[in-house]
Amino acid sequence: MTEKDTDDKMLDALFDAAREDVAATPSASLMARVLEDASALQKIAEPGAVQGRRDGFWRALLRNLGGWPSVGGLATAAVAGLWIGIAGSTSQIGSTLGAQVLSGGQDAVLSEFDNSYAFLLD
Repeated sequence: MTEKDTDDKMLDALFDAAREDVAATPSASLMARVLEDASALQKIAEPGAVQGRRDGFWRALLRNLGGWPSVGGLATAAVAGLWIGIAGSTSQIGSTLGAQVLSGGQDAVLSEFDNSYAFLLD
């Protein structure tokens, strides 16, 4: 705790010395330029002073979805779901093999592939 106290005392002494230094005070012309720049910036920041570009529908949608990383993940999930839906419906569910797999008829599934699995049916 004493380190903090000594640091605070040293800083207070430095700030007091800076306040008393006459050469460190800004000139009147510098202060006038700073205030002029500040008032110019305040005029720009007034409501309605600057007309921003309105986002279109697609930009607003992209921003609301979370940007490109989120849209990339959403597109990947959509394509994977579409692929699983199309591939699964025609090759598995649409055939009798797919229906038997879903109903639990495993012996018929094994016989559909090859005759070499016939020993498992006994």
